[in-house]
Formats: sequence, structure tokens, C-alpha cells
Amino acid sequence: MAELKRILLAEDDPRDVELTLTALEEYNLANEVVVLPDGAQALDYLLRRGPYTGQEAGNPAVVFLDIKMPKVDGLEVLRAVRADERLRTVPVVMLTSSREQRDLAESYNLGVNAYVVKPLGFHEFMRAIKELGLFWGVINEPPPESVGRR
Repeated sequence: MAELKRILLAEDDPRDVELTLTALEEYNLANEVVVLPDGAQALDYLLRRGPYTGQEAGNPAVVFLDIKMPKVDGLEVLRAVRADERLRTVPVVMLTSSREQRDLAESYNLGVNAYVVKPLGFHEFMRAIKELGLFWGVINEPPPESVGRR
């Protein structure tokens, strides 16, 4: 099996966090999952500022991002990620309960890699996370850190 990579999960719903972590652990799909409860902390983490200033270099293999979060919503996080030359090539997956067409359209306009509506049932949710974790955390080769810099 390929080397497992770091995943950033920006999610404010503790139940969804627990289910996501359980699915990733059950299928051994991540060495490390960084969980942050709001968009402001996700941006601090990705931009290595505030409490994350001294963290080790390297971007996550993928960011799983909820849209409706406190402080800074997922669309603003995505906008900031795509605007930063160090982050613009990091894969971002919207993992959200929003079925609103404007959220879907705006996510793709901002450059999201995938938009996944959270399934309501436990087994469907677990299967969706397994498939996302397998593809983005194991199969997909993330871009090297130097890609996207000019």
C-alpha cells in the first residue's frame, strides 16, 4: 500500500468529526488527521501563523472542508487557499451538508477539487469517507511543495 499522508479536516460538528475519524481509522487511511473546528483555525494552520507558526513544513495531502463553519466559512477558506501560491495546488474537498446550488457553483468557481454532500445514514457516511480517504489520502499523488510557486 502507498504511504499514508496527512489530512486536514475542518469541521465544526463533533458528530461528523467523530464519524470521519472513525471511518479513516477503521480503514487505516491516514497517518495523521488534523481536526480544526472553524475556518479561522484552518487558515492559521495552513498559513502557519498564530499558534501554528512553528509547525513543520509541508502541506496536507488533502483538505476536507465544511462550508458552514463559525468565524470563517469554508468558501472563504477555499478562496484564501487558492489565492496563496504555497497552497493553491493543495487538493480541497468540500464535505458538506449543503445542497444549495450557489454553494456548489461557488465552490467550483473557486477551484475546489470535489464537492461531496454528506450522506445522512451512518453506513453511507462511513462508505463515503472510506472512498474519499482512499483516493485523496492514499491513491492520489499530491503536488510537490514547489508546484504553484512562481
